[in-house]
Amino acid sequence: MQKRCELCLREPVQTTVHHLIPKEMGGAHLDTAHLCIPCHKQIHALYSNKELQHSLFTLEALRKDERMAAYLAWIKKQPATKLVATKKRKR
Repeated sequence: MQKRCELCLREPVQTTVHHLIPKEMGGAHLDTAHLCIPCHKQIHALYSNKELQHSLFTLEALRKDERMAAYLAWIKKQPATKLVATKKRKR
């Protein structure tokens, strides 16, 4: 289904459900957000589940984080139909 990404605000995009607190950290039945596929992939490429659980468990916190803010500034300029590559972080 085509919706609006709750993080980058682009529309219409295909969305996926992102658990604001990762499922493996106890967030299976907690708050979620509908994110476009590129934003969802970028979050998991940039941050560990521990980081997401402890300090990046709201959309506002994600938007304010320096690494995500730089990505959001770029992705907002891209057409909603553009497929983007995601670089994996080094673990």
